[in-house]
Amino acid sequence: MFKVLNDVQLSKNFRLSEFECHDGNHEVMLSGKLVEKLQQLRDAIGKPITIAAGYRNKTHNAAVGGSPNSRHLLGEAVDIKIANMRPLAVAKIAKNIGFTGVGVYVNNGQYFTHLDVRPTPSYWHDNPRTKTLTAVSDLNKVPS
Repeated sequence: MFKVLNDVQLSKNFRLSEFECHDGNHEVMLSGKLVEKLQQLRDAIGKPITIAAGYRNKTHNAAVGGSPNSRHLLGEAVDIKIANMRPLAVAKIAKNIGFTGVGVYVNNGQYFTHLDVRPTPSYWHDNPRTKTLTAVSDLNKVPS
């Protein structure tokens, strides 16, 4: 883990500071593969990507109710929003680009797309009826 002292341009559209922990300590851990896939997604969509959450240290992860096994703890995950795009549409494109962890969830009434580069593929969506996350094998079969 490192502290962001000097912001660095990581790719054409992403800077290191966008991935730092939101607890105010400016800590960051980051997978190069995650940045590479995000840039591919940005190029494919042609719209800016807002990173709502990147790296989380253990304390911040617990404070936001994150999973104890969250890929955010390893710098391998982001939660994103893209203006005027449904999170499920983003998720489907991201899966095709090669993200191996892809999910859609709601937090405080706002929908987000979770993306990560875990070793084993996993896909899920927030089920508004049951208020639970539902694992799926094919994101294309999830109703919009």
